[in-house]
Amino acid sequence: MKRLLLLALAVQSCAGTGTPPASVISSSEKPAVDSITVALWPMDEPSGTRVVDGGSLRFDGTAGRSTLTQFGRVGRSRSFRPTLDSFVHVPYQAQLDLPAALTVEAWVWVREFGRYEDTPIVGRWTEESNRQSWLFTIGGQRLGPPLVPAGPGYHLELFDRERPGHLWFAYQPETAGPPRVFLSSGVLQRERWTHVAVTFDGDLVRFYLDGELDSQFASIGRIRASDAPLLIGNYFDPRTLTRFGGDLRPEGGDSAAPYAFNGLLDELRLSNAARTDFPNRAR
Repeated sequence: MKRLLLLALAVQSCAGTGTPPASVISSSEKPAVDSITVALWPMDEPSGTRVVDGGSLRFDGTAGRSTLTQFGRVGRSRSFRPTLDSFVHVPYQAQLDLPAALTVEAWVWVREFGRYEDTPIVGRWTEESNRQSWLFTIGGQRLGPPLVPAGPGYHLELFDRERPGHLWFAYQPETAGPPRVFLSSGVLQRERWTHVAVTFDGDLVRFYLDGELDSQFASIGRIRASDAPLLIGNYFDPRTLTRFGGDLRPEGGDSAAPYAFNGLLDELRLSNAARTDFPNRAR
């Protein structure tokens, strides 16, 4: 009861400020690393660009210099801004290929929905057709001239409708054919912690919002394997990444990025099975 009261006061004090409340969730409620966890990025680093994987495989990532650490849903989180230098990059490892089943889940705090097609939470997807596996993302506003400059249109064919705040999941099937794309029914609320998840078990794609089943779709098959890296909180060509001058960054990294996530991410977990039990902020 005391913890719930503290949470309510914290949320009330920060409502409408664009700043998430300080975490009041105890460390005992952090997601557990279990037998089906492939990677778990708690985003708890006090500073720096190293993003530690708490799973047994230690798939540590490197953050762009525009990301910062901040209060999170559980402990700390990582704050992302709409710039090209705002991302976390995890190099390819064979264990990241999950063709038969997967779960992607995270706590998200969205400041603004993207101006273009979408803003990725995380994905293994590039503009090279042989390096496309899956993409978990948030629908954008799909604005265009004269409201905003024309974007690159990388995802216009994937996400062909204006659905700001909805979750999208796309994957490239192992067999020949176009990508398969799915859309949540529910919409994320801005400036509010929400637990989001998508699962695939070879038969069904399911979306979950705050621990509750949102929607499900029949989709029989497997996800195509690729050597694409895992990119968190942004979308750009990973071939442009360089360490010239120190930090890992895309060339031209100070420019605006049309697909950059604007908000905070916490407790991002990737699993090799379709989970059904997720955190609920109301519990």
